[in-house]
Amino acid sequence: MKHKRLGKGLEALIPQINEDEELSNVNKESLAEIDVSLIQPNPFQPRLEFDRDQLNELKQSIMENGVIQPITVRMVENGYELIAGERRFRAVQEIGFARIPAYIMDVSSEGQMLELALVENIQREDLNPIDLAKAYQRLQKEYGMTQEAVAKKVGKDRATVANMVRLLKLPFNIQKSIQNEEISMGHARALMGLRTSEEQLEMWRKVVKGGWSVRKVEDSVREQLDAEEKILEPVPDVKKDPHLSELEDQLRLIFGTQVHVKPSSQGGKIEIVYYVADDLERIMELIEQIKV
Repeated sequence: MKHKRLGKGLEALIPQINEDEELSNVNKESLAEIDVSLIQPNPFQPRLEFDRDQLNELKQSIMENGVIQPITVRMVENGYELIAGERRFRAVQEIGFARIPAYIMDVSSEGQMLELALVENIQREDLNPIDLAKAYQRLQKEYGMTQEAVAKKVGKDRATVANMVRLLKLPFNIQKSIQNEEISMGHARALMGLRTSEEQLEMWRKVVKGGWSVRKVEDSVREQLDAEEKILEPVPDVKKDPHLSELEDQLRLIFGTQVHVKPSSQGGKIEIVYYVADDLERIMELIEQIKV
């Protein structure tokens, strides 16, 4: 069995817990070196997929330098449960290390487990947008947190959390494409402006096949919405103020749908077009964010 597990200089700083030592004698908030076999995976891990190449690179680094950053665990019956550090934990398991440095935290609730794991991954920029969206949604649905509360917990603004969760309304194939880094968040946000899943999938296929830029997707979505609007509601060919046209383009990008600015002698009005109920709900969420 291999015994190298700590980074240089850490061995003198981190106390070792003997395998036969009673877990109840360990301080609830402490830094220690613990038995890998006593650690259970985190059932609330927000990261759903792990890149094999990155894991292999981490294993190589650990074999050469030891574990530089301790994992985080909480005490449970007959052992520990992982809070953060899933890749490091998997790496030492595969290498065959018997022990690993760990922060032992006093965490009692499942909601706090998910919150801590989520925050750790966010700080390390270690989650893809879909995993992040699912974690935000889980905090809302399973633990009764508002979007504003979630945003405060993870150190993001409410609009960022709302836009992430909206990704989960995209078709499954597009979500997988985001996870696999075939398309970016910018591509995804532009695709959300289309009315139906069928339209989103059709354009997504073109994006992936043609390697479209985000700007090209935005332009194509706008052109398609313009064409659909002309079919639904023909309008006379009236020359419009170029400044108002530019403002309409900006608002279309914000709301992901047709927006018309109609001036009059006493001011004017702004019309935001929606096509289905989900579209209206999405627009109302955006308006709520603007109000905050």
